[in-house]
Amino acid sequence: MADARPLIVVEDDPFTRIIELVLDPAAAPARMAAFGRFFEHDLPDFPRWVDGVRKRLRSLHPARVILVSSETGLAAALPEAHAVVVEGFRLGKEEIAQAPRLRAVQKFGTITSNIDTAACKARGIRVLTLRRRANIACAEHALGLMLAAARGICATNGLISVGRLEQAGYSPTTYDRAHTANSNWARITGLRTLYGAELGIVGLGEIGRELALRAAACGMRIAYTQRHRLDAAEEARHSARYLSLDELISGSDFVSLNLPGNATTRGIIGRRELARLKDGALLVNVSRADLVDRAALTEALEAGRLGGYVTDLPFEEPARDDDPLLRFRNVIVTPHIAAQPRFNALDDFEELLLKLDGALK
Repeated sequence: MADARPLIVVEDDPFTRIIELVLDPAAAPARMAAFGRFFEHDLPDFPRWVDGVRKRLRSLHPARVILVSSETGLAAALPEAHAVVVEGFRLGKEEIAQAPRLRAVQKFGTITSNIDTAACKARGIRVLTLRRRANIACAEHALGLMLAAARGICATNGLISVGRLEQAGYSPTTYDRAHTANSNWARITGLRTLYGAELGIVGLGEIGRELALRAAACGMRIAYTQRHRLDAAEEARHSARYLSLDELISGSDFVSLNLPGNATTRGIIGRRELARLKDGALLVNVSRADLVDRAALTEALEAGRLGGYVTDLPFEEPARDDDPLLRFRNVIVTPHIAAQPRFNALDDFEELLLKLDGALK
């Protein structure tokens, strides 16, 4: 007897596996337990959350879920698929023609350049998108790191007494209040603003675009570089102009790395690129630690030309107490928390599943 449950084909990712846990009764108990531990510091009872989402679904649960780790695997599963969830895998006209039962395509994000939306429309297949809260949080974190570095927030935290300031190497003073104001009596140097500065974004994808919107609101000038230039309307929406990598690096006051980690992006910022950075530029990385050559970064920081490095990604996780980056006052490193809290992911998948459920009812 044929299985009447809908078949959902999902591009495998550490987070999209949540779809399997919610929808497929055959999901491995070990995976449910692993995710329970993963979420427990923000959500003590993950199985209860799963059950709550299931109860809100009308047609999507129970379902069969196939996680695919390659485009070849995606193609093999398409003939029986009722819905597909993809992030980066291509779903073109040929792939859609192989899926006679397909009723909905869910993009795990908002950029649908990997999906032939015209072919979907011709077939009456709904294309759904998701503005991911986790991506927004990463953009907020990048902007927060930039502000903290520019305004000296971490470096000056708690330095409110003469003794503490002198111990930190500053030369506080008093001013003649009959004539002047008393601002920066601590004599903190090197402070700057985001307003009017140029932000160069390497990779204007999901997170890069969220960062661009927020940086533009701060009055920053936005440049970007990536393999494929965006159309004029998309550039205008994000107030961004296109440059080559070399042009962007040499002209930007802040350079943010927003790229996926793979063989083509690993070490994209090395000695050559660091040497070409504008004097005093700040390098921002909330994407992947290995986008930056570790030895070259240490050398650049020691040489003093680099304005600073702010990142959510130590080169090792957990890092060592004697991590070389911790020696530098112009470095800020947080312990891989940019996408947090965990409820960002939970709310993302609740929205995704409810929308997909509505598309299949």
